[in-house]
Amino acid sequence: MSSASSPLLDFRDVSRSFTVRQGVLGRVRGEVRAVDGVSLSVRRGETLGLVGESGCGKSTLARMAVRLLPPTGGEILFDGESVLPGVSGRNDTWYSRRLQMIFQDPFSSLNPRLRIGTSIAEPLMAIGAPSAERQERVGEILRRVGLQPGHAGRYPHEFSGGQRQRVAIARALVTRPELVVCDEAVSALDASVQAQVLNLLKEVQADFGLTYFFISHDLSVVGYMSDRVAVMYLGRIVEQADRNTLFGSAAHPYTKALLAAAPVHDPAKRHIRAFLPGELPSPFSPPAGCAFHPRCPQAMPRCREEAPELREIAPDHLARCHLYG
Repeated sequence: MSSASSPLLDFRDVSRSFTVRQGVLGRVRGEVRAVDGVSLSVRRGETLGLVGESGCGKSTLARMAVRLLPPTGGEILFDGESVLPGVSGRNDTWYSRRLQMIFQDPFSSLNPRLRIGTSIAEPLMAIGAPSAERQERVGEILRRVGLQPGHAGRYPHEFSGGQRQRVAIARALVTRPELVVCDEAVSALDASVQAQVLNLLKEVQADFGLTYFFISHDLSVVGYMSDRVAVMYLGRIVEQADRNTLFGSAAHPYTKALLAAAPVHDPAKRHIRAFLPGELPSPFSPPAGCAFHPRCPQAMPRCREEAPELREIAPDHLARCHLYG
C-alpha cells in the first residue's frame, strides 16, 4: 500500500485508442486516439478538476480510472496498485470497495426496473456485504443525501432529476470509498439544482474524507469544486495548476479562452460557451504540431510544425505551449 504522501490515483503516460469501422462490412476507417499520453495525479483528500470541451477525452479517462476501459498505453495506479485486472494481485472487491463513480445522466444511470434501494445496494452485493448490513447502509446513506429510507422502495421514475442524482451519489458512497470519480455529475441538471448537488458533494467529501476526480466541460463548476485543475484539449493535458493560480494567472491560450467565457465561482449561473474560431479538430486527423494551433490567436510558425511538451513554467504550474519555452 502507498504512503500517505503518494498520489491516490496516478495516470502515467496513459493513452487510449479506438478502432473506428464503417459500412455494412465494418471496414476499418481509422484509429482515434481519445487519450494521448496523459500523466496526472490525484492527491489524497483533494478534488482534482478536469475541464475541456466535449469530445476531448475526459470521459474516456474517467472510465479507465474506474476499470471500465483498459488503457492501450501507459499505466494507471490506484493507491500504488495497477487498475488492470490480473496485474496487481488485488481482486475486484478491493477496487469496488474503495473506488466508485458518479455518472453524468441520472435518467440512464439507474435501472428503471429496479427499486432505488436495490440499485444503491448493488455495490454492497458486489463486495459480499450481508443482507442486514446492506439494508442498514442503504437507509443511512439515503438520509445523508437528503432522501428518506422509505424512498428505497420507489422506482427511478418517481423522482426528479436532482433526486435521481442524489440516488446516484448514494450508490457511489454506500461502500464508503476513498476515491469518487465524478464524470459530468451535474451537467444534466438545471442551474439551481446543480448548486444543491455541488454543495451536497462538498458536504459528503468533508464528512467522509473523500478524494474527488471531478470532470466537467464547465469551468465555473470545476472552479467551485476543485483544489487543483487540469485542462484537456484533444486528448492531452494542456495546463495544470492549483485553482487560484489557474484562475488568476492562466498560461495556455485555450485556458484563457475558457476563463473569458464563464463566471468561475458561481455554479448557479449558466455556462456561456467560450468564443474560439473553428471547431474542435477531428480526432481522425489531428493537426500537426500543436493540436490547438488552428484555433489559437497567438499561434506562431513553430506551433504548426512542433508539438510542445508539458513543462513546468512555475512551481506546480504546468503548460503545454511554445510561448513558455
